[in-house]
Amino acid sequence: MPRRGRVLVPSLAAGLLLAFSLPPWGWWPLAFAGAAVLFVRLQGLRLRSRALAGWAAGMGCFVPGLWWAASFNWYGAAVLMAAESLFLATAAVLVPPQRWRSPAFAGACTLLEAARMTWPFGGLPLGGIFLGQAGGPLLGAARLGGPLLLTALVWLGGAGIGSLALAALGALGARSRARAGTNPGTNPGTNANPGSTPTRAISGALSLVAVFAAAAAGALAPAGGPRVRTLTVAAVQGGGRRGTTAAQVDPTAVFNAQVAATGRLNGRSQPAPRLVVWPEDVIALGPRLAGTPQAARRAAIARRLGATVVAGVTEAVSPTAFRNQAVVWGPGGQVAGVYEKVHRVPFGEYVPDRSFFAHFASLSAVPLDAIPGRSTGELRTAAGRIGVMLSYEVFFAGRGRSAVRAGAELLVVPTNTASYASSQVPAAEVAADRVQAVEEGRDLVQAAPTGYSTVVTATGAVERQSTLGARQVLVATVGLRTGATMYEQLGDPPVLALAAVGTALGAATLLADGRRRRRRPAHS
Repeated sequence: MPRRGRVLVPSLAAGLLLAFSLPPWGWWPLAFAGAAVLFVRLQGLRLRSRALAGWAAGMGCFVPGLWWAASFNWYGAAVLMAAESLFLATAAVLVPPQRWRSPAFAGACTLLEAARMTWPFGGLPLGGIFLGQAGGPLLGAARLGGPLLLTALVWLGGAGIGSLALAALGALGARSRARAGTNPGTNPGTNANPGSTPTRAISGALSLVAVFAAAAAGALAPAGGPRVRTLTVAAVQGGGRRGTTAAQVDPTAVFNAQVAATGRLNGRSQPAPRLVVWPEDVIALGPRLAGTPQAARRAAIARRLGATVVAGVTEAVSPTAFRNQAVVWGPGGQVAGVYEKVHRVPFGEYVPDRSFFAHFASLSAVPLDAIPGRSTGELRTAAGRIGVMLSYEVFFAGRGRSAVRAGAELLVVPTNTASYASSQVPAAEVAADRVQAVEEGRDLVQAAPTGYSTVVTATGAVERQSTLGARQVLVATVGLRTGATMYEQLGDPPVLALAAVGTALGAATLLADGRRRRRRPAHS
């Protein structure tokens, strides 16, 4: 195989293994295998080859991992996948080819993933390998260090497995040479380093011990504070056809579907809910909610049920702007609170630099820009203090942390993933629900118009999950909790600091190697 193929093929395979650890496939052990393959492949490579290997691994991961984007705009999706892969290419460049590889590999890959999740346009957590660990034994570690700790543990675990594999191959090679009577220390035709095998074995063992220790600590750490009381909740899913845009669906039909589904709560065979959650933007209006027939019907439902009701409302406030809100109706039918979405979806709810991007593509699918909100997300209701995240916001740890720090006892996620025909994004959102619930130590309730609607405990267990496209109402008893996890208290800085130290060790090694090469005398 040509040299470039020997770099590209295993790197691409590494990326595919990472991709299939993600939802909807969710084969979480493959993330460690993919990280290990990339770690082994980076050994001994020069800078350009490391960049190529990292980019190929990124494409292997993000082409399947972000495939959902192709259903909206295939060439925009291709640019997105290629651009996201550059983050992993940059991380690979920062990994030295020989010494200090394990801390540099885990540190650089974690730092660049942190950058990818925040930049540009607020970042893109979708496709992040932390989502694949929602179904694995590392999930509890999220209450210690959030999504970035899950990310770091995957890369560190991959480095550990890769180091042990290289140590085993080195030992086998040494035995083979010994049987052949070859002295690797004097034979210029070999690249063996007699001290490398035990060093790699120790490095690999230490890396895996650190991963197991973090997983155990996360499992044993308190899941936030105790329940202060319980609450019966209902997540209402109106059902309908998936893979449709807002322009293809009559908003009245969406609203009526939600009303019809909510009517199922009249039965006496189930406990009466004190909190009812409707999905995101199922009440689509002009410039004002007050005085509309939809508002009147929604207030009447709250009064009939004697429950607090949360529903997603969009208001077109001008020819160029709209508001995406979660509105709370109290049991008496009055509006008791409003949350306006803070973290908007770029190119979905607004177009950054609209005049610039208009030169490259039609922006007619996003005619209005959402006005960003500024609140913490915590709302005080008759049912309790709830923390609201609208749809995409559940992928961002900062939104849940903001609400919990303000006093939220329960997390609520009105969402709308009906425009995705496949289960990829809804399944990723369920994974994000689980990580968010664990990292903040709060139960979580999500409602979507066509699924997935979920009820997740503070330990990350999915107690209820709907069927895609079906009309369903999920009723469950959840806990209202106080207290704080370690992650809620400390946030990302500890993990970022450790990742920076590992990256710095790698960068210092690269600089030292470069100086040695420049000082080496030329041979005639």
